[in-house]
Amino acid sequence: MAARKSLDLEAARTDPAGTFGAPSDIVRRKDLKRETKIELLREWEREARALAVAEEEGMMGGEESMLARVRRALHELGADTDEAEAAGHATKHGS
Repeated sequence: MAARKSLDLEAARTDPAGTFGAPSDIVRRKDLKRETKIELLREWEREARALAVAEEEGMMGGEESMLARVRRALHELGADTDEAEAAGHATKHGS
């Protein structure tokens, strides 16, 4: 198994999609607190929502959306999407 490279947490907070290969990579990190994982996934969720809005005209080829993958990762951490809905993020637009 390859050694895990050092994580630039500030870069990850700004661009989690550019730091991690998949939302599940965040979930599996043993060196991050649950709250930090949720913070990173929430930022990724905002990015995925923006992308989903931009791609809403049917340009995706049937693959699972990044938004769905991020939501699944949040669910794995117990930060279900109904928390986001309660906070006013019920749509892809985040409102």
